[in-house]
Amino acid sequence: MSPKVMPPPRLIVGALLMLGPLAASLYLLLHAGLIAPVVAVIVGLLALAGVAVILRSQHRDSRAVADYVARLTNDPSSPAPPPAAPTSVRGLTAAVARLHRVMTGRVEQAQVQLEANESILEALHDPLVLVGADRQVVRANQAARGLFGDRILNRDLAASLRNPSVLEAVDAVLGGAASRILEFSLPVPVERMFEVRVKPFQRRLPRPVPDENALVPEDPAPAPPVHGRMVILTLHDITALRRSEQMRADFIANASHELRTPLSSLLGFIETLRGPARDDLEAHERFLSIMHDQASRMARLVNDLLSLSRIELDEHMPPAGRVDVLDRLDGVIAALELKAASRRIRLKLEAPEHLPPVVGDEDQLTQVFQNLVSNAIKYTRENTDVTVAVSLADGAMVGFTSAVPLAQRNGRGSPMVAVAVRDQGEGIARTHLPRLTERFYRVDAARSRAMGGTGLGLAIVKHILNRHRGRLTIESAVGVGSTFTVYLPAAADAALPAEEPARRQA
Repeated sequence: MSPKVMPPPRLIVGALLMLGPLAASLYLLLHAGLIAPVVAVIVGLLALAGVAVILRSQHRDSRAVADYVARLTNDPSSPAPPPAAPTSVRGLTAAVARLHRVMTGRVEQAQVQLEANESILEALHDPLVLVGADRQVVRANQAARGLFGDRILNRDLAASLRNPSVLEAVDAVLGGAASRILEFSLPVPVERMFEVRVKPFQRRLPRPVPDENALVPEDPAPAPPVHGRMVILTLHDITALRRSEQMRADFIANASHELRTPLSSLLGFIETLRGPARDDLEAHERFLSIMHDQASRMARLVNDLLSLSRIELDEHMPPAGRVDVLDRLDGVIAALELKAASRRIRLKLEAPEHLPPVVGDEDQLTQVFQNLVSNAIKYTRENTDVTVAVSLADGAMVGFTSAVPLAQRNGRGSPMVAVAVRDQGEGIARTHLPRLTERFYRVDAARSRAMGGTGLGLAIVKHILNRHRGRLTIESAVGVGSTFTVYLPAAADAALPAEEPARRQA
């Protein structure tokens, strides 16, 4: 729609202002008898016609300029000025066209800069959230949406981040307080520690756009800029730093506790060999054998502690690889066959012919399966079977709530790969089951140490499964045996069998 330029009432007023002096002169001349009435009427009519022609021409030229400006506004391709327009109009429209090109270039530069800023914000590794004056989330970069979900936008910050300290800091800064820095933790799916910086941000709000149908004042007063107070939240993941500190503290505490006994034994044997048993060859052989066992136990303990510390350090970062579970189990069973044969134990693998890969780290999952199968070999009765049963499970049916979100398939929940390791040992009393994954917890400490256990195997399994967003369940009956079942999320794009296939046994 073209803007209104010089409406008809203003044309009439302009014509009256131009004809007023002439009409007054004709009236005085006619009153003095210097001209005839007919001449006065003819002169008046001619003057009126001339003024009308001039005003109409000006109105047409103004209308042409207004139409061209409107076409420039609505058409970003910058149409050319009207070729048939008078010289004055062509000069004015050419100036408007140059101004339009300059402003278009500036707008394009601003758009390029805005897109570059958007790309930089989206590429930031740290989550960044922009919160409005009403505590509504206005913007969130990709890292923030990955942490809190896409639903964080256009909602109250408390709906996604329910930490009272952070919300209190946001409200305080919105109210005029200075910047604040604090730490908080997100407990699920794996606890993560963040350092959050809450900083005020003044955003310049755009002026209201005037109505295009309204009359433009001749000297409009510029509206003052409007500023809105907002808050920028920058989150820095310090989980690795805090866990590294905890790892050092735990390593010192655990090592000092668990290594004290074997170190005391070694020192006692060394003093004996250097003193009373210096020339006793039989004592040498016996003591050296015990010292070798104690040193090996310390080596295993240190290796397990370091392994557990490394796993805990990366526990908050889920893996992105794909692992063939059956291939890993085949390798683990082949590596432990000699150990099982020494106790006349048969290892059996029951699995479907086709199984989807899981999301995980190949080395860590191999360590999980090796720990579980090795434990089963240690604690099962001699001349019995250790069975590893692999199946496809429905995450919803097993109460799995922290799986990686996957599409619903065939009316089922998130598909999970279940690996159950069953032994025929003495079993574990129900009171011990909740504590089996604690560090250094042993149902029978003497038996565990005699078999070379460090008390860290199931703790390692638990933390690896936490990183993989998996789950470990334990079922046991005294005198019957135990079953340790691992649930791992299947890859999102894996093809699932339509029905239960034939099973293979090894």
